[in-house]
Amino acid sequence: MNIHLFVPNLFWPEAMSPEIYRDLSLPAIETLLAKSLQSENESQGVEAWLCRTFSVEKQQDWPVASITLQADKIGNMQVENGYWLRADPVHLRVENDQVVLADSRVFCISPEEASQFVNDINMHFAEDDIHFSSYEFSEERRNMVLLPLCSDRWYLCLAKTPIIHTHELSEITNKNINNFLPFGAENMFWRGVLNEIQMLLHEHPLNQAREERGELAVNSIWFWGGGIMPKLVSSPYTHVWSNDVFPCALALACGTDYAGLPTNVATWQQSNTSGKHLVFLNSLHGKSQYGDAYGWRDSLKKMEVNWFLPLLGALRNGSINQIVVTTTDRGRARSFFVTKSNLWKFWCVRKSLSTYVD
Repeated sequence: MNIHLFVPNLFWPEAMSPEIYRDLSLPAIETLLAKSLQSENESQGVEAWLCRTFSVEKQQDWPVASITLQADKIGNMQVENGYWLRADPVHLRVENDQVVLADSRVFCISPEEASQFVNDINMHFAEDDIHFSSYEFSEERRNMVLLPLCSDRWYLCLAKTPIIHTHELSEITNKNINNFLPFGAENMFWRGVLNEIQMLLHEHPLNQAREERGELAVNSIWFWGGGIMPKLVSSPYTHVWSNDVFPCALALACGTDYAGLPTNVATWQQSNTSGKHLVFLNSLHGKSQYGDAYGWRDSLKKMEVNWFLPLLGALRNGSINQIVVTTTDRGRARSFFVTKSNLWKFWCVRKSLSTYVD
């Protein structure tokens, strides 16, 4: 059995903050990294790494929307044709001369709220007779601009490919959106659509009620992940374990077994299956993006106890043949490959995680 741990932001992104690692006891993680063979490649982020790993080619964007739609679609909904965009609800706040984005990891939105927001957005564009008509919406979709298939995952289908590129939502969280707006020949149209939606949501009664309850307003959406359903999705794994929809949707698209992330290795081993496993450990990513140093440290300590320590033991006793740890940060992906024989490299001394940050 081989296991591949995908752990975005395993290292704290600020190289000049070594104090973040102070008093962290991480013997298993540090041992595995110290004994490993290492490789490094360019990477545009979490979705980019997953797409490349599953042989998905980049279109204008990485086609995340059309892939996650396979998992989110309702009943016999036909989704094979057309260009799909994610149009996820977000919160924007003004900080000095910046507009900073927060995603649904820091706010909750109910299905009822999502339906009402989307219904009002759709009615707004229907009344203005816009309907995204330059994008050739089919007649049955002219009054259904957005589809809130999940509370925090909304979709837009276009019969014609828009001439824009977008940025993945996961890569712009807690950043100034002015640097990441849709770009390309038709960027003015799409930026205009965003502005209209923001004005509509600004004084929306649901947002007024949310703010009265002390909740963040849902005052914008974010277009990203556009594309048609790729013809090829191929898995190098026999099993995928994740609580994130995208890895599971990739597995679904190519017929690979998938399931929710177990709480620890002991629960995972109860599956008692051989093969090559991808385990997506994503708890550090959001903490890192939002600058939550305490939360990042706490998640890392739990990851050490629940995953790395027992996996190191399993590697030593031979029940696992190989462990691969891959992390993405700052435009690159680093992978660490460890087998049982690598653990005998006595000259490779364990060192602090902070030494891997440059």
